[in-house]
Amino acid sequence: MDEENEKTIILLIDADNTQENKMESVIKEISAYGRIVVKRAYGNWSKDILKNWENDFRKLAIKPVHQIDYTKGKNATDMALTIDAMDFLYNSDFDIYTIVSSDSDFTPLAIKIREVGKFVIGVGRETTSEAFIKSCDLFLYLEKLFSDSESESETEKTDEIKPRRKVLKFSRKEIELNKLLKIASKTYQDEDGFTNISSAGTYIKRVNPDFDIIQFGVRKLPEYLEKYPELYEIKKYKGKGVVNIIAYRIKN
Repeated sequence: MDEENEKTIILLIDADNTQENKMESVIKEISAYGRIVVKRAYGNWSKDILKNWENDFRKLAIKPVHQIDYTKGKNATDMALTIDAMDFLYNSDFDIYTIVSSDSDFTPLAIKIREVGKFVIGVGRETTSEAFIKSCDLFLYLEKLFSDSESESETEKTDEIKPRRKVLKFSRKEIELNKLLKIASKTYQDEDGFTNISSAGTYIKRVNPDFDIIQFGVRKLPEYLEKYPELYEIKKYKGKGVVNIIAYRIKN
């Protein structure tokens, strides 16, 4: 991905209608499409049901937007999120709007944002109404994303991967890196299934700003891929001028 042409993203989260433990995975998926500039979560944070979000505010740098319930039995979160979205739409120039909610009430908002020419990503449960899903350019299902706790459980179950009779043992950091490489591959691969290692590296740094490949015992990301020929196929070819391109493809 060309960093100069990197898309900017605004992430708006309806905390009343989504799963808190999926937010880290949501951010990783969305980051594959560009740089998230704004991350806001809307809710009545005085409610006990939303108390677990506090850790996400710190860990994931999400700005909480508090909205009290003006009428008993109803919340004003939807309206607050919509007002902010429209404010950003007409007073800023974000390329991609991401709405995290399973609430069909956001259908008109998604339609309006698309009419202005912006790209809309929706994130919600599989029970989300077809109207909201179809109003987005892209819709991601929460059920298909690992939560933090599920990832830890998955780490315990899959720290040994056995392709072609050879046992590969990974640390938790390596498993996390392999997952990010897989997301990058899914997003940036060419028609032959190969992904430019530069695009993958940019994406990984965007998700984890403190990422340093040296902690994996190598100097560069391609060297890490070369350690695992059972998992990655590498292709090298000439780019423009004297530039050499290195790409990888994930093996099944």
